[in-house]
Amino acid sequence: MIEISTSPTSTTLVITGDLDLAERDQFPEVAARVVGLRRQLVVIDMCRVTFMDSTGAAFLIALADSARKRGGAAALRGADPRDLFVLEVCGALELFRVDPDHRCEDARPASDFSAPAST
Repeated sequence: MIEISTSPTSTTLVITGDLDLAERDQFPEVAARVVGLRRQLVVIDMCRVTFMDSTGAAFLIALADSARKRGGAAALRGADPRDLFVLEVCGALELFRVDPDHRCEDARPASDFSAPAST
């Protein structure tokens, strides 16, 4: 589930559950709504994301790219290390401002995932 809220300067998406192929049907509508709001900052709250695959990563990348094209930015908050790793593998982590310290009180516990060491 993806909930959208706005402030005068930002749009916030709160994502709950899986962000994957099974959820892709809602991505175009959500992206269109976010673009239509025309806010400079897109905040993506991932505290409650339980799983993300490359389809979910592509959705986030599209949101970040859209914000950048409007002269804005995209920020990830509460993203688990495994989700950040998926974006890194896709070569897209640099598209996002990352708030690694944000944690919602009722969020899932952070995983103990650590990215493989580079050789």
